[in-house]
Amino acid sequence: MSQDSQPIRFDRRSKNITEGVARAPNRSMYYGMGYQETDFGKPMIGVANGHSTITPCNSGLQKLADAAVIGLKEAGANPQIFGTPTISDGMAMGTEGMKYSLVSREVISDCVETCVGGQWLDGVMVIGGCDKNMPGGMMGMLRANVPAIYIYGGTIKPGHYKGQDLNIVSVFEAVGQFSAGKMSEEDFCQIEKRAIPGSGSCGGMYTANTMSSAFEALGMSLPYSSSMSNVEDEVVENTKKAAAVLVEAVKADLKPRDIVTKKAIENAVAVIMATGGSTNAVLHFLAIAHAAEVEWTIDDFERMRKKIPVLCDLKPSGRFLAVDLHKAGGIPAVMKVLLQAGLLHGDCITITGKTVAENLAEVPELSTTQEVIRRVDQPMYAQGHLAILRGNLSPEGCVAKITGLKSPVMTGPARVFEDEQSALAAIMAGKIAAGDIMVLRYLGPKGGPGMPEMLAPTGALIGQGLGESVGLITDGRFSGGTWGMVVGHVAPEAYEGGVIALVHEGDRITIDAHQLNLELHVDEAELARRKAGWVKPAPRYTRGVLAKFAKNASSASSGAVLDRFE
Repeated sequence: MSQDSQPIRFDRRSKNITEGVARAPNRSMYYGMGYQETDFGKPMIGVANGHSTITPCNSGLQKLADAAVIGLKEAGANPQIFGTPTISDGMAMGTEGMKYSLVSREVISDCVETCVGGQWLDGVMVIGGCDKNMPGGMMGMLRANVPAIYIYGGTIKPGHYKGQDLNIVSVFEAVGQFSAGKMSEEDFCQIEKRAIPGSGSCGGMYTANTMSSAFEALGMSLPYSSSMSNVEDEVVENTKKAAAVLVEAVKADLKPRDIVTKKAIENAVAVIMATGGSTNAVLHFLAIAHAAEVEWTIDDFERMRKKIPVLCDLKPSGRFLAVDLHKAGGIPAVMKVLLQAGLLHGDCITITGKTVAENLAEVPELSTTQEVIRRVDQPMYAQGHLAILRGNLSPEGCVAKITGLKSPVMTGPARVFEDEQSALAAIMAGKIAAGDIMVLRYLGPKGGPGMPEMLAPTGALIGQGLGESVGLITDGRFSGGTWGMVVGHVAPEAYEGGVIALVHEGDRITIDAHQLNLELHVDEAELARRKAGWVKPAPRYTRGVLAKFAKNASSASSGAVLDRFE
């Protein structure tokens, strides 16, 4: 029997097993799935399908999985479909379910790595929509390190009410407006009903669109693919094209770790800064770099921030949505502006087999009629928006999102909360005043566990008109839809005895994004006395996936990954 008639991955990894014994059961299982003799010489390509009816972000993915199968077969490959789970951050926000969100990133990455490795696949397409689908899929692809491409399910179109575009953050902010008596019940209910008009991921430059844009810049997705709408036909055609590109990458043995280098990560972070992307990108790219075995630290984000301007006027702090960015030229238009300014590495290889510069060569010059993307000499902000702060409250570093603020500096009294729910209740009851600095703690990777997002409290603050006059710091995370005087990812976290655990009600705290400082105004002797009296809380969970995450998660300052063994 010819060499071509044997499964490709099986032969690569089975050199110590005799051909006659090993091949028969292997081939028999494939015959049971309808394979013909000629199929065994074709590459086996995994399709990690994130379709589910859990969330609008993923409810439109099955058509892409179907298109992937068609595209792979047309390109001469055999598709192998397997599923990956998802958690909807928007639906879980403010509930105990939000603790599973970051955990799902690890579950998804494990699913991809396990299926690719266990089935000896020659390549993999990962299809995802909701926030953790992106980093989870990318981490799994990098661990498995067979030729791979990411397929983003596409953004959602805006909802509409009274002449205003709506998105998921509109609802959270409406909660604050309604509770403050600034909105009628009728308007509140109509916004709730109309904000999400169909399938697709949340429409601003929130976490899903931030990560999809970064993956395009990274070179792991096709040009223009990160800002397409899920309900448009082009997202299906893009998937078929991506299938053909992946099969060529298999032939060329072009693998993720060939593409995801330090320079490629710099390109991705440059686009995150230029588009005003989510704070979650810091956490996720620390984890992605770890999976790629690329040296990258939290301080590299600050290094990039100082040289990359914010070019895009996008929500949550700007005016436009991802669908508007797509019409204005998409991420290729942003990347071309950066490349021409010398702020992008044009020599990085991409999944297309071409370099970044080659991919951008035929991208049109920036249109003068659009208002979404600015020129480098006319930026929204001269420097990036994701600032890394340090100080006695966060010696390992924390993340502040500073766009849209008149002054990212304030000093005020601490208002201390041990969980999100009590903090939200205080806001809704009118107990938080301008000048206060809310401290939400025991919400880190281990303490939460799972580092839940704080969109409900921050949305309520903005809805009540306190977005710029009340500070909020936490060892948890923020939604990509959050803006305001907020600082997250404080590390070390409270559960590990970080200084945030030692803050008392009324202590003075300074947030200073100009000086990159987060300071608790309590002298060292008093902090030492408080530390001596601090008792580590009992774990919230002792069994199951949340307990495993709490036990193994690294600090937020290193990506909250589970396999950093030191």
